Amino acid sequence: MFEKNDAQKNVFHWADQIAEKIIREKGDKDTYTVASGITPSGVVHFGNFREVITVDLVARALIQKGKKVRFIYSWDDYDTFRKVPMNMPKQEELKEKLFQPIVDVFDPFGEYASYAEHNEKVFEKDLPRVGIDYVEFIYQNKKYRNRDYNNNIITIMDRKDDIARILQQFKTSELEKNWAPLLTYCQKCNRDRISITNYDKETKTITYKCELCGFEGTENLNESNRLKLPWRIDWPMRWAYENVDFEPGGRDHSSAGGSRDTASIIVKEIFNKEPPVYVAYDNIGIKGFNGKISSSKGNVITLKEILDVYEPEMVRWIFASYKPNAAFDLAFDLDVLKNYEDFDRLERTAYGLENVKEEKRLNAKRIYELSQLDIMGKMPETMPFQPSFRHLCNILQINDFDIEKAKKYYENDIKNSRDERRFYERAERAVFWIKNHAPEDFKFIINKEKRSDITLSDNEQKFIETLKSELDKNWENYKTDKDLQNKISELITSFNLTPDVYKKLYQMLINRDLGPKLAGFIRSIGKEKILKLL
Repeated sequence: MFEKNDAQKNVFHWADQIAEKIIREKGDKDTYTVASGITPSGVVHFGNFREVITVDLVARALIQKGKKVRFIYSWDDYDTFRKVPMNMPKQEELKEKLFQPIVDVFDPFGEYASYAEHNEKVFEKDLPRVGIDYVEFIYQNKKYRNRDYNNNIITIMDRKDDIARILQQFKTSELEKNWAPLLTYCQKCNRDRISITNYDKETKTITYKCELCGFEGTENLNESNRLKLPWRIDWPMRWAYENVDFEPGGRDHSSAGGSRDTASIIVKEIFNKEPPVYVAYDNIGIKGFNGKISSSKGNVITLKEILDVYEPEMVRWIFASYKPNAAFDLAFDLDVLKNYEDFDRLERTAYGLENVKEEKRLNAKRIYELSQLDIMGKMPETMPFQPSFRHLCNILQINDFDIEKAKKYYENDIKNSRDERRFYERAERAVFWIKNHAPEDFKFIINKEKRSDITLSDNEQKFIETLKSELDKNWENYKTDKDLQNKISELITSFNLTPDVYKKLYQMLINRDLGPKLAGFIRSIGKEKILKLL
């Protein structure tokens, strides 16, 4: 049995609050089932990941209370292929597959057995990188085609008038005369644009007509493997089938009269079961990214692309820090530096190295526990090495992005395998961020040779010569950036120079008028290179 730590005893994180609500409302169960899922209609993007991580955080809160958890993730790959995302190759060939099951559409990249599988496997491969490696994936095409839901489908069709009444409570227009809570894929063209013309309750048989190819056919609900429930009916049916205790939903499902409201009534009245505990989650924006994230439009950012910039624990920390119903933007711009600084501060707070009130420390510790890849939230015994991301970016640029050369700068700080992992994770992400996302004025290249074209006044020339002599003779005396900056400021004052001389120093070093803070930059570049360039 997991023993609660001080953070859990004294403070509730939102995931702990939801876990307590699940236990309270669902009673003491051998296993709690938590659920998530998505239609793999396009690239699974970072916005979709919010649902998965929300479920994971709640599941961990339950597990850390000593409860058994079954985390199911449904791939709705039996849904119809409605639109070709703009970022997909072979557009015309894909359009020919519209309205067929997604699982029956070919993979335009030629890597997997289907379009659906391509989108599924890319996402499944990245989840363990953020510690989500205990998910049970359910492929809905297999469930439907194996006839696992057929008994429930018969129940739904037998009570279609009751379901129509439930849905009508929230509709402003009447349902169509021949409306039925069921679809089927046409036997001839395998598309779902059909109209059910009759249901024989005695024989459990539907007749239908395909609106696209004109085929008229029948399906026996006991035997058919072509049936498919529409979303508003499918959701509560699966709640009942899987005995789901918790499942969140997006803002679009959570509005009054939306699919969450109707599903809750259907699962009670039709299946005689209570709906799962629910929480709505809001959208995520990306700073500098134009437009809403959308798989169908093709303008998406994936979990992999976020992991190219942020460490796995940081990705978890970002979501653990926000309540699900709070919208936020994830930065790819200069605020990446701030996010790393904020995470390092939280980490120090969790280890008691920041002077804060006890409540704040406990909150930080709980968020940090939920940020760990370890499912039990076990923290490293000692705080991991924290190379400043900003400083690391400078060191890497000074060393032409050679990570091994940059590592030598930190060799006295890396004390164990966890520290080494932290260094490499940050260094690799710093290189990627600089090359792909950093503003141009953040980037620099150290000059290879001394510039002879910079015009200096007499006093500026004397200042440079004096600074160079000082660094040559007394380099070891400047143990901190502050020590060196004080000396530079002292020399500038003694030669009656203005701060404009800094521009010329930066020009000598990196051919720019501005750059990283000068004293620290000089110390990072090293004595040999500095003396060569001044």
